[in-house]
Amino acid sequence: MPKSFDAANPPFDRLTEREIEELREAVDIGYYRPGEDLISAGQPVDSLFVIIKGEIEERDGDELVALLGRNDSFDTRAIVQGASRHAFRARSETLAYLAPKALIQRLIADNPRFGAFFYLDISRKLEAMARDEVEARQGSLMRTRVRDLFLQPAEFIGSEDSIEAAGHRMRDINSNTLLVRDGERVGIVTGMNLSKAAVLHRMPIEAPVGPVVHYDIVSVQEDDFVFQALLEMTKSNKRRIAVKRGAEFVGILEDIDLLGFLAGNAQVVAGRIERAKSKADLAIAAQEISDQVRTLRRQDVRVEVISEIVSDLNRRLVAKTFALTAPPDLRKRACLIVMGSEGRGEQTMRTDQDNGLILAEPVDQSMLDGFRAEFTAALEEFGFPPCPGNVMVRNPLWSKTADEYIADFHRWVAAPDENAMMNVAIFYDAAAVAGRVDLLPKVKAALMDSVRAEKVYLARFAHAVEAFETPIGLFNNLIEKDGALDLKKGGVFPIVHGVRSLALEHGLAETSTVERIGKLVQANVLREDFGRDLREAFHFLTAMRLDNQLAERAGREAVVRTATLSSAQRDLLREAFKVVKQFRDFLRRHYNFAMF
Repeated sequence: MPKSFDAANPPFDRLTEREIEELREAVDIGYYRPGEDLISAGQPVDSLFVIIKGEIEERDGDELVALLGRNDSFDTRAIVQGASRHAFRARSETLAYLAPKALIQRLIADNPRFGAFFYLDISRKLEAMARDEVEARQGSLMRTRVRDLFLQPAEFIGSEDSIEAAGHRMRDINSNTLLVRDGERVGIVTGMNLSKAAVLHRMPIEAPVGPVVHYDIVSVQEDDFVFQALLEMTKSNKRRIAVKRGAEFVGILEDIDLLGFLAGNAQVVAGRIERAKSKADLAIAAQEISDQVRTLRRQDVRVEVISEIVSDLNRRLVAKTFALTAPPDLRKRACLIVMGSEGRGEQTMRTDQDNGLILAEPVDQSMLDGFRAEFTAALEEFGFPPCPGNVMVRNPLWSKTADEYIADFHRWVAAPDENAMMNVAIFYDAAAVAGRVDLLPKVKAALMDSVRAEKVYLARFAHAVEAFETPIGLFNNLIEKDGALDLKKGGVFPIVHGVRSLALEHGLAETSTVERIGKLVQANVLREDFGRDLREAFHFLTAMRLDNQLAERAGREAVVRTATLSSAQRDLLREAFKVVKQFRDFLRRHYNFAMF
């Protein structure tokens, strides 16, 4: 292989220097005339081809599948399967490197990163290559295992032991935390618990420690990643969690020790929200939530985990705002909901307000009007701008009784204009965050009952995926519009809305796109392999979009331009858009878009 060979081009960028040199010694160069077949369909291959110059047509019978050019490799599938499914023919004079099949197969076996390129299913390739991109970008602190952090000792006492004995034991082991056994139960007691029991509640120090123990213990495994521990702390609002090795307790992870490892802890933000006494306190927490996104992404936390953490924190913030601004009578009679990406649990960067109120019955109008204005203004103060579509609590359309919502559903389905369909999509993604949370399932069930039998309506609803083109051409080339690629319109939206349409058709209660995909696979609506591809494409596109949003916040160019992407990024993006294109084709057939 000549020294001019681009070893940075996938998949060769995953080889070691020694492996590259070995490959250089083994390759040959082939010349092919226009119209000459390099590989015939069904033919075993002896080499992996890498185009130096020229163009190669990949054909499935008479159909042109792809047009390959410089640095493209083929047929990777035949290398692992033994025979090619497609024919490869020179369109113009072509020079290509020929890498021996036996050598390539050995490199696949010896080098898992190189082998990932040859995986047959797109999802594994996307996942593996995305992981490589992360590793190339920066080292990951968040790949640290829980066992690598400082852990308080897993020291046990019995629930019948005294408060005094517990205090002495903490002193002896230099720890502020003990595990407590009470029969089959295991709990945690802290020095603060003991102090409150003795000082505030005047309990004698000879009293058993059992009554002051917390038995709602949360645990992770020692081999779990740090971000998983962070997520558990955030979800449960705990300052400490137990660490296990299988069923055995091996330590206690305190939030202060995690903070020593990770600057800017989401669990700390959750605690600040919980302790907030005023809107001023919540404003500080809101800014910290925003800061969390950059911190977590910088430490290579996967985008789906970031979404889960940020959505959870935002829901806590909104719920606390409701508690501080809503009169007690309203809190007893109303369910506060969030919608859009917040409702789906897919929010990363702060977006517009998307919220509403479901009332069990009519309430005093002046009280309701006062709350609507104060709640919306508070969120605006926290950095959540008003929704351009006015999907907010302050809009009476999104703040009314359950019966009124149900009546609206019937009107929206009977007269399915663009606004009505948008309203259905918005409400279907709703999640309850505070108040009478039992109201939402009843109202959402009514929505699903209104549309499930309406085949034409569902087809019109799904047809919105045709509003934007996926930026990939006939030959899998990336197509820029106005000099850039629109990840949201061309990739994320078709997945989100297409999956939402199928979920609505099948009456699924789940709100997240990934959970909906899983349920659709279980229902045999989507093939398992394609569901996996769709999920990974969604994660990749969401991650790339988040990186662009962070770049914009930092004052850098936020658009995606093909010329600025690495070869690996371009490959990943092509793979992801190919999946989106396949999904849109599936939706066209499933809903018969041709009738519109």
